[in-house]
Amino acid sequence: MTTLGMIVPSSNTTVEDVTRRLLDRRDDVSVVATRVRVQSIGLDDDGADFDVETILDAARLLADARVDVIVWNATAGSWLGADHDAVICTAITDATGVPAVTATQAILAACRVFGVGALGLATPYTPDVVEAIVAEYARHGVAVTAHAEWGERDNYSFAMRPSRDVVDLLRRAVAAGEVQAVALVCTNVDGTTAVDEVEAELSTPVIDSIAATVWWSLEAAGVPARIEGHGTLLAQASFRRRALAVVTELRERTGSDRTTVRVDDPTLGLHVDLCAAESCAAHVRSIQHDPSLDQRALNTVRWLEENRRLLVQPAFTEAPHPPQALRDVYGVRAQVLGPVELDGDIRAWLSVHSLRERPWSTDDLTAVDTAREAITALLGETRGLTVDA
Repeated sequence: MTTLGMIVPSSNTTVEDVTRRLLDRRDDVSVVATRVRVQSIGLDDDGADFDVETILDAARLLADARVDVIVWNATAGSWLGADHDAVICTAITDATGVPAVTATQAILAACRVFGVGALGLATPYTPDVVEAIVAEYARHGVAVTAHAEWGERDNYSFAMRPSRDVVDLLRRAVAAGEVQAVALVCTNVDGTTAVDEVEAELSTPVIDSIAATVWWSLEAAGVPARIEGHGTLLAQASFRRRALAVVTELRERTGSDRTTVRVDDPTLGLHVDLCAAESCAAHVRSIQHDPSLDQRALNTVRWLEENRRLLVQPAFTEAPHPPQALRDVYGVRAQVLGPVELDGDIRAWLSVHSLRERPWSTDDLTAVDTAREAITALLGETRGLTVDA
């Protein structure tokens, strides 16, 4: 049995019930909680005990229950700074020997694994707190390109809003600008009941603070973290995190400019027209969220289907030629494509891109084969990582 220990703001009436509901089918996970005093949210911290010692005292109580991970289940780090959360986590682990995570760390981790550079921000907070969140997320490579808020300070009142208000808040945060995901930042607002409606209507992943923290806590505890039936994040984040590690290692081993993996898997809700994971060198343009091409119709992908082996292209002088957009828009001059087969079908492929013509060495191709094996294993393990809601 894995036990998650949560430190919860005293006026929060949402996070414990929602966390247990998300974990309802998880007989292998239990949750215990304790509280610290938080009544209102503002930059002055009046009415909130966010200092390290107060949180550390609560963590020591949870350690008495022999929990496997300690969670600061509040989003204060989103405006106080992720560095503040890092200090809290280090202090907790140093004092208790238990790994520690926070809700803000979970949100930023979700942004990383989904490749979110343009985020819609939905909060119940006042404009000055929102402004601080925008600045903090920008420090971590996440640009808040749109936001919507209720403009309130009283933490208890956040939970009193009906679900329709939450749906409207998320809609407004998406409608206000071009976004790759929308984050509901507050663990006293239940966005999990709105996820299905919003994602279906707006085709935008929802990063709900409570759901993200459940996922990140399970990851920290080292147990299966995939849960179906509560939106894209809980269904895909665990797979995407591991796939991101694979393509990042591949880019580093090949010294390439961009590596991606595209996956067709209805169980995961992934389709090859968008990258499941991408790693880019500094100043290299991302391709992850560009859905403009029918990937299965490309000459290079048809070649993979016919030949079922690596496509090695030091230059694009011979067929099969890649799409013109890959060359003109993204500047790719050489590539290797590595198909991933499962049950006799090509279910995924890796792409290794170079912005200059270059030969691909034996070591490069070995690295691609290693990555193919890793993605094949991840797809095979997915069935074992699934927990229905």
